[in-house]
Amino acid sequence: MRIKEKIENHVAVLSLSGKMMGGPETQALHDHIRGLINDGIKNVVVDLGGVKWMNSSGMGVLMAATTTLSNVDGKMVLARVSEKVNSLLMITQLIKVFDTYETVERAIASFN
Repeated sequence: MRIKEKIENHVAVLSLSGKMMGGPETQALHDHIRGLINDGIKNVVVDLGGVKWMNSSGMGVLMAATTTLSNVDGKMVLARVSEKVNSLLMITQLIKVFDTYETVERAIASFN
């Protein structure tokens, strides 16, 4: 899994690509978000458009990251969620936890 970062209007956009199947690369996402918090950025859009598949470990890291941000009065939203990942969110009921947006632009706008 690769992470590409861009900052827009004090919102970090993290574009992920590959598979989120747990292990060190998935943990890197949580570490990346901790780094953003240390830099004073508390609003994060996770662009899942490039993520082909995610297992429970990947979901767990998203949950951990959103909790970490909530603890500092921040927020994480998801953008461009694929059909496969969306069905996983539905099955696990995590669709109720995450705000999801069709585009990154709409996700960024949700913070204003």
